[in-house]
Amino acid sequence: MSTIADALGVSTATVSLALRDSPLVADETRERIKDHARQIGYIYNRRAASLRTRRSGILGVVVHDIMNPFYAEILRSIEAELDRSRQTFILSNHYDQLDKQRTFIDTLLQLGADGVIMSPAIGTPREDIETAENNGLPAVLIARTVKGAGVPVFRGDDAYGIGLATNHLISLGHRRIIMIGGTDQTSTGRHRYRGYVAAMERAGLRVDPSWRIPGPRTKQAGFEVAGQFLSHKDKPTAAVCWNDLIAIGLMNGIARAGLVPGVDISVTGYDDLEEASIATPALTTVWNGQREVGRRAARVLLDRLSGIEVEPTQELIKPELHVRQSTTQPVERD
Repeated sequence: MSTIADALGVSTATVSLALRDSPLVADETRERIKDHARQIGYIYNRRAASLRTRRSGILGVVVHDIMNPFYAEILRSIEAELDRSRQTFILSNHYDQLDKQRTFIDTLLQLGADGVIMSPAIGTPREDIETAENNGLPAVLIARTVKGAGVPVFRGDDAYGIGLATNHLISLGHRRIIMIGGTDQTSTGRHRYRGYVAAMERAGLRVDPSWRIPGPRTKQAGFEVAGQFLSHKDKPTAAVCWNDLIAIGLMNGIARAGLVPGVDISVTGYDDLEEASIATPALTTVWNGQREVGRRAARVLLDRLSGIEVEPTQELIKPELHVRQSTTQPVERD
């Protein structure tokens, strides 16, 4: 650092701050220092610096599957918020494999990471969160909750949101509405099913146990379940889907069977992914605030790292119903 400082006529403190991407150094000066460092082959030793600062500048983010656009949108807003503070993060998918998630958390602890944002895997016990916290790895949860974890949580209000979709279908005249997707193994699945049941009961409609088809999460799974949906003995006129991917896959399956989604069968999604508005037909869905979830989670984690007192509360983003072409009045099938 002394060599760089002498060559550029700045102090070693300025060089140190610039190589750590500190906002205290002017952009032009910071880039000049980093460019000179690259020219002479100097690599900033973050691990050595962390011995002095007790901060690695590394954060972890772990979600179910980044190929799901829902998580991709959350990640984009996390990245944007962390970029403003010049923070680096490491990403992992756990695919709901608890051992894979634990290995990632262990790796973060070994690297001396500063904190982690988690959409916890199915079956995550609160003790896993407590272990991370007790070893200096503050955690913030997104999308899913872990009972008794005692850390901040940011997610959409799933029960309210799925209620919006169900109420919309009821208002159009639908009475035989099947819910497709989700699982009681996750808080998200439980809350969304609870919202569906509550909306049906408020309208005085019965909820037959067979009117729930749990499990599907993906577009392919939504496509494959279309046959089961269409052959149901009660001849449902509408489907409220656990997410947009299922809904789009289901509409493709309905079309493959010779029916017209949005005319013969009404379908709602959840999350309002970018694909929802350009699907055929355009999908009626519920915006779940995923970008806001990511932004707030990243901001609170940075606040915790700065020593700001943060209450371990659950913050719910209020969903919004976006009505498009995939829902209409019911059509009875022979």
